Amino acid sequence: MAQHIAQKLRLTSALLGAVSRKDLAAAFRDVNPNTAFDLGRADKWLQGRAQPRQLSVYDDWSKVLKLEQPGAWIAQSDLRGFTAAICARHGIDRTELERRAGAQFEASSGHEERGLGLALAGTYACYSHALSPYYRGQLIRGSLSIEIGPGAHGLTAAYREVLPTGQLLVGGPVTSTKRGLYALLKETGGDAHFFLCLFPQSRPGSVLGGYMCGGAIIGPEPQPSLTRILIVRLRDPAPEGWGGYLPPGGSIARDLASLGLTVEQPEAVDRQLAQFLIGDSSDGGANQIPPAEFRAILDVFDRHWLRQSG
Repeated sequence: MAQHIAQKLRLTSALLGAVSRKDLAAAFRDVNPNTAFDLGRADKWLQGRAQPRQLSVYDDWSKVLKLEQPGAWIAQSDLRGFTAAICARHGIDRTELERRAGAQFEASSGHEERGLGLALAGTYACYSHALSPYYRGQLIRGSLSIEIGPGAHGLTAAYREVLPTGQLLVGGPVTSTKRGLYALLKETGGDAHFFLCLFPQSRPGSVLGGYMCGGAIIGPEPQPSLTRILIVRLRDPAPEGWGGYLPPGGSIARDLASLGLTVEQPEAVDRQLAQFLIGDSSDGGANQIPPAEFRAILDVFDRHWLRQSG
């Protein structure tokens, strides 16, 4: 059974002075032009999320390192034995090799993180269904900005809505994973909180989409709410004061055109965006629990709890 593949690949990269996955793949091609070392899957191998399944990869690996041991040994050896073998073969101090591997991995991770930050950083126009019962069925426009945090590490987002009661501004950290993009946003000096759960970012990153969860800001009841949200990248920030509720029957395509983003076949795009935002919801695009429905259940269990506690 193969083990410690990610660490072994990092040690190999450090030994070869390979600064990227392409450099590492080139070393495998040098010993076998038809190598099964897969550049596309190397990222997963280096992150420990998968490992090569073809024995020929390990055989090529042994040739890359100029070892006497067969490929199967590379796959099955423990990390200490593997490190000792390549250090002895190439006359390098173990501590120095491990230091190089650690530094190289940190630099690579930092480069990838910064690359993701640069891909996401920017300003966006947001469209979602109103959570307020007074604007049921209408779309609300918001603006989102994503910035790279101090030291080029981490991402932060600020989401703004222009409401009849004043401006709402929430902000917080953005977390990107292979399975999604997430942001927990809260109001400074207030109690508004929103959570964005979006599809993973893809290049070139012209649009993001998914769900926004939070509570209605304007309404008589504090209802937990969920709505789909569409987040469209802008070339230039929206004008000061832009946003608020889109008039009933308003066109998203025309609204985007006013921000400098003109799309072809606007009527067809409007239909496509409307279908995405409404989904299969029958509640005006906002999924909300009626307070009375929850209170009826609360009444049953509260009475039971009190009887058991008495």
